[in-house]
Amino acid sequence: MMIQTSRFGPLEVDEERLIRFEKGILGFPDQHDYALIQTAEDSGFYWLQAVDRAELAFVVCDPRLFIPDYVVPVKLEELTQIGLTDPSAAQVFTIVNKVESILTGNLQGPLVVNIETRQAKQLVLSDRRYSTRHPLMNLSRKPEAVSKTA
Repeated sequence: MMIQTSRFGPLEVDEERLIRFEKGILGFPDQHDYALIQTAEDSGFYWLQAVDRAELAFVVCDPRLFIPDYVVPVKLEELTQIGLTDPSAAQVFTIVNKVESILTGNLQGPLVVNIETRQAKQLVLSDRRYSTRHPLMNLSRKPEAVSKTA
């Protein structure tokens, strides 16, 4: 199917690969269907593009790229709402924002996707170890030179 995007123009996406948020994403309860768009093969960042609204898209990533010990405390009833019985069959994403030169992730509102059925849900966590603007990456830092030794 063809979808319109404000960033990339028209894109063809496989309808079988759409992600469905039955209750929407916070702030967008009426927007249910999204396409996950990878803009570069080696990037860990994706666009979660609303199918019916060209201007609505979120940058998302797997939070474990930046916080390896990040674990989503999911309740069984939340898993069953998207057809999951096994948490290992889920993919977790966080919505990414840029605040000045820092990329932040909403670790209190992770997106959990059943990778088999493509059903998804945004959770709202009460765990205060993380925030809605958890720092992921400083864009102003230059990469450190790597010294190679033989």
